[in-house]
Amino acid sequence: MATAANSVPYPTLISVDPFLPADQQKGIHNRWHPDIPAFATVKPGETFKIECVDWTGAQIGNNDTSDDVRDVDLSKVHNLSGPIAVEGAEPGDCLVVDILDVQPFEKMPWGYTGIFELENGGGLFAREFKSRAAKAIWDLKGIYATSRHIPGVRFAGVTHPGLIGTAPSPELLATWNKREQELIDAHPNAVPAVALPPEPKGAYVGQELEDSVREKIYKEGARTIPGREHGGNCDIKNLSRGSRCYFPVFVKGANLSVGDLHFSQGDGEMSFCGAIEMAGIITFSTSIIKGGVEKFALKQPIFLPSPVDPMYSQKLVFEGLGVDIHGDGKQYNMDASVAYKQAALNAIAYLMKIGYTREQSYLLLSAAPVESHVGAIVDSPNACVTLGIPTGIFEHDILPNPDGFAKKDFGQCAIRSDGLV
Repeated sequence: MATAANSVPYPTLISVDPFLPADQQKGIHNRWHPDIPAFATVKPGETFKIECVDWTGAQIGNNDTSDDVRDVDLSKVHNLSGPIAVEGAEPGDCLVVDILDVQPFEKMPWGYTGIFELENGGGLFAREFKSRAAKAIWDLKGIYATSRHIPGVRFAGVTHPGLIGTAPSPELLATWNKREQELIDAHPNAVPAVALPPEPKGAYVGQELEDSVREKIYKEGARTIPGREHGGNCDIKNLSRGSRCYFPVFVKGANLSVGDLHFSQGDGEMSFCGAIEMAGIITFSTSIIKGGVEKFALKQPIFLPSPVDPMYSQKLVFEGLGVDIHGDGKQYNMDASVAYKQAALNAIAYLMKIGYTREQSYLLLSAAPVESHVGAIVDSPNACVTLGIPTGIFEHDILPNPDGFAKKDFGQCAIRSDGLV
């Protein structure tokens, strides 16, 4: 009978303590810059593990107030593990990354979803709701998530990295910073900000560096909030175990970094911190396609999502159009973002009729395996976007019925200690 006695565990290239601040740990960085050296190197075909802190670096706790969300220091995010160099990767190649597994730490079987303050992070409805901090803590048991802050729901998670990408070249970094600064200059008083420029405050690279190199990285390093040509913070919920990613390579070794692990997420991650954020362990294998950027016209990554997906066949689908129906009634021209927001607002209003608060509804649509699709984007003036809520995640019937709903009391999510929502 065969045994696993001689099997060798996959090496863990970066180890972290999920309970410690990220800026006290090695192998973590929170800016993109080509001068951040590789923390470890692998050969193509090797399988390896990477441990990740949550995206804030242990700033959010398992408790029943949202004061930690209110006070989070966003100059310190996202906290990424890496970079990992792949031997033989050169600019112009394609780095193929197979995601073999994504799991929370056994010693930290919980995650969180947050609504951020209007002036500190924001979110899809930051201005409409004049957002105050709120959060839900989720207990993670096997493949399922439940929350004491949003009772009556239980769903299977699709664990995935919210943020994964290769390092930029000096030229690409300069392009990012230039174009984003131009956007900031065009909207100088926007709240939330339209983009974040390089900021030495809060910057961190958990490696030994010469002072001049560290100063340069902190001064020039691109913030990690948006996705860009290298991948980055794209929050694609189906990049779970079994997925394959094709990344353009911009520097020798590719220098892959990963973080912002999610237990579950709805399409759009609408509340900004909208997934079930977690610390955890991700397992990779990599390979290289020489000259892949030219072969595949690879201006941005290509993804082959996982075949693993929760089997929620029935969804209650809400339509949204490019008209601000929930606001001033303004007609927009082919604006899919407005249409998505209207679909989400329609869903929130519906859930509130059932008995969930606005904050609970907002958090639930962000964290649960909600699906959004562009229905039509050619019929002027209205783009059409849909948002589908799986009915099977609820412990009670949420379908429309002739008598309406007997409104239930689901309490409230975690809010600020001063009571503001």
